[in-house]
Amino acid sequence: MCLTGVDYFSTLGYQPSIAVKNVGALAPLATIVLVFVTLFGALPVYRYVAGRSFEGQGSIGMLARLVSGWPGKILVLVLLGFAATDFVITKTLSAADAAEHAINNPNWPLAHDSEGSHRQLMLVTMLLLVLLGATFLRGFKEVIGLAVGIVGVYLALNLIVIGSGLFFIIEHPHVLADWWHQVRVGEWYLESSPLKSREMWATAAVCLILFPKLALGLSGFETGVAVMSLVKGDPSDTPENPAGRIRNTRKLLFTAALIMSCALFGSSLVVTTLIPPKDILGVDAQGQPIEGKPKLPANNRALAYLAHAEDPNKVVLGGGEVLGTIYDISTIVILWFAGASAMAGLLNLVPQYLPKYGMAPEWARAVRPLVLLFTAINLGVTWIFEASVDAQGDAYATGVLMLMTSGCVAVLIDIYRSREGRWHRRISLPFALITLLFIYTTLSNIIEKPTGIKIASFFILTILITSLISRIARSRELRFSGFHIPDPESLLLWDAIRHMELSVLVPHRPGRRSLEEKEQVIRRDHRLPPEIFVVFIEVELSDASEFNQMPTLQVRQEQGRFVMKISNAASIAHTLAAVALEMAKVGKPPEIHFGWTDETPLSGTLGFILFGEGNVPWMVRELIRKAEPNPEKRPLIIIAGS
Repeated sequence: MCLTGVDYFSTLGYQPSIAVKNVGALAPLATIVLVFVTLFGALPVYRYVAGRSFEGQGSIGMLARLVSGWPGKILVLVLLGFAATDFVITKTLSAADAAEHAINNPNWPLAHDSEGSHRQLMLVTMLLLVLLGATFLRGFKEVIGLAVGIVGVYLALNLIVIGSGLFFIIEHPHVLADWWHQVRVGEWYLESSPLKSREMWATAAVCLILFPKLALGLSGFETGVAVMSLVKGDPSDTPENPAGRIRNTRKLLFTAALIMSCALFGSSLVVTTLIPPKDILGVDAQGQPIEGKPKLPANNRALAYLAHAEDPNKVVLGGGEVLGTIYDISTIVILWFAGASAMAGLLNLVPQYLPKYGMAPEWARAVRPLVLLFTAINLGVTWIFEASVDAQGDAYATGVLMLMTSGCVAVLIDIYRSREGRWHRRISLPFALITLLFIYTTLSNIIEKPTGIKIASFFILTILITSLISRIARSRELRFSGFHIPDPESLLLWDAIRHMELSVLVPHRPGRRSLEEKEQVIRRDHRLPPEIFVVFIEVELSDASEFNQMPTLQVRQEQGRFVMKISNAASIAHTLAAVALEMAKVGKPPEIHFGWTDETPLSGTLGFILFGEGNVPWMVRELIRKAEPNPEKRPLIIIAGS
């Protein structure tokens, strides 16, 4: 739970002030909506995901299994783009907010004016990101155990700060009454309200409309299922059904969601009612902007502001420089670890998909090159956003919400496929409503703050373009993991064929010609005498978008002829080349005889890359040449006919 918490709970460093800046005095009411969505929307979805994706791949892994072919691969790449947005912005935003807490601490040794603050903020943020990358270059397993202590201390400090604020409100009920009066009369500190009415139904409607602006408070669920592989299960658990691990992960998700829901509501109520608007919004008591550029001491550090006793009422028990400094240090550490959690997520996610799909070089499986690449990206994003927490929050929320929406869609599809009957009986109404809610939340966030989708689009396009280039560049790798031979008869015949003195392999498409007609044409066009042994190969394609393949091989005798029936293949050319090279390992290299094709080079190449069938003779020859450097051991490719 604490590994999840370094990402989830650390948002308390900036979420309360962002909530007030986005929805003003309505922040506590809008947070109630957020808590409801957390406990009755996101939590049920990810409890289901935990039961179906228990290897730590999350909603992306679940969708990858439900959707196949090129549409499925493209969907996964798009979701990886949003995941990259989520994880990268987690690192840069967390580092930026940690820098905010550092340079605004009274013990910060460097004096600064407005311009100096910005320069120091940039430098400290980049320094934290470089330290993060350097830590992963040395290895992160040794320090991940510190998460328990870090989260424990941070939650204890927040309990002191938020609890003191709530106790003050209870002892001084006029504070709550004054806030409620503001809500009733419409003094919401909003630049523009979606509804002009001040009736309570309108207030509730505004909260429902505006709660997507608080979406950063939903950030921990994808991390929660990502750590499933570390959760202890029962002795009776099996790899196919780890019931104990699933049950304990669901406990983890519920506990984290409950703690965070209480912290979100408590912090929003305390910050909204006890921090003067001038210190967090830059407006006076009447909601009018203060002239000039007023200093906002509570900006992006609202709870630290209370811990330092910078508020007029000094509400925090023991608040002051000592407690505030301890709170700042704890916040900086947990925000840094949130970046570490995001880095670990990226290092776990990228090798699972891109190299497997043939859409990244093999070095993408290695940790150190990826760490250097991600660190460079982090520094670039920090430079572009000028280490602004507010500016990066939009992109972060977009990435989080898109991943959660994809999780909802994955759950809907999985339930639909598992049920029987008419279509309306197969749809889960509760999850359909949750999915619509997250679609609304995501679209609302994108429309209100389009910066997020622009940043996500950059990551998506980068991944799609580089993946396509990599797939084309690697298309002539053999990408063969071996044959699956399901029965003893096939294994016996396969061994017999491989040890023959000379074999002629002839690709055959069932349905066009009979085996007898095909053999007559081949022997005539290729001038093969009757004593030459001919073996027919029939290849059945399954998913041409797969990169590595382990097809099923069955050998049968039909009409006195040997036929290799190969199914679950991703590419005809790769399968034929693999058969010939496997035969050449134990016997004389075989010959593969093709008929002539009128296919153009361009259409053949596109067919080969996209559909696994095109320009087959030339591709088989190129694959064999690349895989076998010794010319004497290479199978021969022979083309005849016109």
